Amino acid sequence: MQNRRTFFKQSFAGALMLGAAPLVGNAKIAGVMDPVKPKPPKATNPFKLGMAGFTFVNFDLDTTLKTLERLDVHYLCIKDFHLPLDSTDEQIRAFHEKCASHGVTGYAAGPIYMKSEAEVDRGFAYARRVGVKLIVGVPDYELLPYVDRKVKEYDFHYAIHLHGPDIKTYPDATDVWEHTKDLDRRIGMCLDIGHDLRNGCDPVADLRKYHTRVFDMHIKDVTDSTKAGTAIEIGRGKIDFPALIKALREVNYTGMCSLEYEKDMKDPFLGIAESIGYFKAIADL
Repeated sequence: MQNRRTFFKQSFAGALMLGAAPLVGNAKIAGVMDPVKPKPPKATNPFKLGMAGFTFVNFDLDTTLKTLERLDVHYLCIKDFHLPLDSTDEQIRAFHEKCASHGVTGYAAGPIYMKSEAEVDRGFAYARRVGVKLIVGVPDYELLPYVDRKVKEYDFHYAIHLHGPDIKTYPDATDVWEHTKDLDRRIGMCLDIGHDLRNGCDPVADLRKYHTRVFDMHIKDVTDSTKAGTAIEIGRGKIDFPALIKALREVNYTGMCSLEYEKDMKDPFLGIAESIGYFKAIADL
């Protein structure tokens, strides 16, 4: 029977031999299990997660910002019920300071509905005073040439929000594309994937087709690919989010993915948290 001294000498020598042996690929060492392969690097995500202001239409700015801070979401598309179109410079400054205190940046303004040239002028002037260079807008079709002029004048991007079968103007991504493809390249769309699906379209395919004009995205899930589809927590509905994430990477989308949660809008907080958690998990943010 070997004594303790002999046992430790043999053990120490074995450890040195193992330390010197190269552990490459699936090379085996007698009496030793195959080494664990290193995990592949995580996929990179160039896109950012934000929040569409309309999600909080029933809540004040303080509640909105506290919620975003708890969710670790740092970007907000500004709606006029939180910062009115006629806000003074002082009100705009106070708004940004409050956002900054919660780690939130207002990255765009809208959706802003525009039914006259005067309303287009007002929307662009507002965005400039707020300090954003992306407008999420809904102009009447006949105003598009005027919007084209304003985009050139202001050097802004203008993302038209599509609305599915509920509103005749801009029901889906193809409609926005057809109305903007010959305009300034800074005019494109806010791809609302839920409304696009509810109009019988495939938002993943549309992202791939029109990605050069997708400047913003409203992410949500819906229960059906028809007008009867209603809002539901992300991951419970009909949208293929893993395929969407794959497409975002394929087209190198660098814009915002903003949750627009429209279920239980007077008590949305659990649904918002579930949706954000699901999206972050599959996107590996």
